[in-house]
Amino acid sequence: MSAEPKPSATSGSDNDNSKKPAAPWARKYPVDIDWDADVPQSTMVKLFEDSVKKHGKRTCLNFMGKTMTYAEVGEAVDRFAKSLQDQGVGKGSKVGLCLPNTPFYVIAYYGAMKAGATVVNFNPLYAEKELEHQINDSQCDLMVTVNVKQVQSKVEKMLGTTHLKKIISCDLADALPNVKGFAFRTLNAVKGLFGKSDTMKVKQDQTHLSFAKMISRPGKPKPVEITPDDIAVLQYTGGTTGVPKGAALSHGNLTANLHQANLWFTGGKPTQQQEKMLAVLPFFHVFSMTVQLNMSLQIGAELVMLPKFDLKETLKTIDKEKPTMFAGVPTLYKAIIDSKDVKKYDLSSLKVCMSGGAALNENVMKGFKKLTGLDLVEGYGLSETSPLAIANPVHGEKKINSIGMPVPQTEVKITNLQFPDQTQPIKMEGEICLRGPQVMKGYYNKPEETEHVMDKEGFFHTGDVGYIDEDGYVFIVDRIKDMINASGMKVFPRKVEEAIMTHPKVSEAIVIGVDHEYRGETVKAFVVLKEGQKMDQKELTDYLKDRLAPYEMPKLVEQRDSLPKTMIGKPDKKALVAEEKAKAAANENKPKNGGNKPPKPPRL
Repeated sequence: MSAEPKPSATSGSDNDNSKKPAAPWARKYPVDIDWDADVPQSTMVKLFEDSVKKHGKRTCLNFMGKTMTYAEVGEAVDRFAKSLQDQGVGKGSKVGLCLPNTPFYVIAYYGAMKAGATVVNFNPLYAEKELEHQINDSQCDLMVTVNVKQVQSKVEKMLGTTHLKKIISCDLADALPNVKGFAFRTLNAVKGLFGKSDTMKVKQDQTHLSFAKMISRPGKPKPVEITPDDIAVLQYTGGTTGVPKGAALSHGNLTANLHQANLWFTGGKPTQQQEKMLAVLPFFHVFSMTVQLNMSLQIGAELVMLPKFDLKETLKTIDKEKPTMFAGVPTLYKAIIDSKDVKKYDLSSLKVCMSGGAALNENVMKGFKKLTGLDLVEGYGLSETSPLAIANPVHGEKKINSIGMPVPQTEVKITNLQFPDQTQPIKMEGEICLRGPQVMKGYYNKPEETEHVMDKEGFFHTGDVGYIDEDGYVFIVDRIKDMINASGMKVFPRKVEEAIMTHPKVSEAIVIGVDHEYRGETVKAFVVLKEGQKMDQKELTDYLKDRLAPYEMPKLVEQRDSLPKTMIGKPDKKALVAEEKAKAAANENKPKNGGNKPPKPPRL
């Protein structure tokens, strides 16, 4: 390492580095990266324009075989930005993107920013109530969507009933190669993108605009003065701790995180050959937006897009397109490892595979290493941190169950759960807090919520419980909000899940707390067994006796064929909690005398 990392600002004054002890991660920090490397803040517009100038002739986007060069994407972005400005869009405007991974998303994303607007990311599979809340909360003016009934029909209902003024509709057939596009128009159906879903005719009237028409009009937008302090994206949290909130990510936040990601995953040095990123995770998710979309375009990579994860299509695409970089969630990697046909496909082009969005367990890490010879590089972050804050080294020691070390210019402190002003010593659990140039400006229009998570030293309190070891590696124990209080004893579901997952017959597990008359809460496990396996509850309990304390032992175990997942493939704990609450409410409403007893849940 060419320079010693700056010590963490967890003690001493900010202006007296000489009196601070060395940060715990200084000794084992990756040899090819300096923690105190320069992390400049710019604007997303400038970074995009620089890439277009530098890599104009290179292939930029590749969707189902249809490609666009950097120069072509740059021209489309200019035309879209100008058309937005013609509609009155400028600084202070909010442009929503309710799109799958397609060229439309990339053009609209950078085009909205170039027009001076703020991008608001929407999940295309949101329920109507979720759409309504986010449109009104963000004050979204226009929405870019795709002409698939499953998506656009919900957005249509928002016109006239919410803050939304206009819809910009993209014709999915326009994104496809000529033959495929013609077939899709002829069949009026989209197969393999959203299952099977009918398409809608693209309207053009006072409240409906055609994306194709907008990018067909030549011209450049009027220059807009954009600063690193301006809000680039409103990224809504998952709502695990209540109503989703819009994390206001500035141009400075996003560009800083891009530099951090580039330093961490590529060493910050240009490679001889053009990198190729396969993007399966949806761009509306902050992990994919930064590590796949933005980082790819910053380093001049070719961005190969798939609109959703399909195991066979993903393996075929890796085999055919030869990507060098890939990002996924643990369940995606597990699906690849478990595939019976994986040996039919050539995965040797992959050089860096990143994992995020959920905890990466040891079985998946070892399974992927055995399959490909590659180490999965786990990263950690949140919507509020743009998101990358902590990651395992690409080149260097990776500790089992650790999320790694802070990326350049990012500080970590662990605070006491009962006394947040107190910093915990090495290996003592507490709340993980982060400070760095990628941390959000705050929650949009929610100063009290912002004050609740940002302390006076500028550290963001993540809501995750963890600790730092003597080498500076960070370990997560669990989410504070997920902690189960069973008869006054604290139970962390993640610990119970990890213990269950070590059983050779178990494929997946989610643990939650459910209401209990005597204990307040009790531990319930939802388990999926590997194909062809059988196990009763006694076998599981006997196995866990040496791995869990008695109060941590699951008192209820329910076997499932599958577990609910979010859009990006994370285990959906929130869905199971809602299920259990609905069951409890239904049981309370049943007649107490003479009524039928509620059926017992299926057990292992």
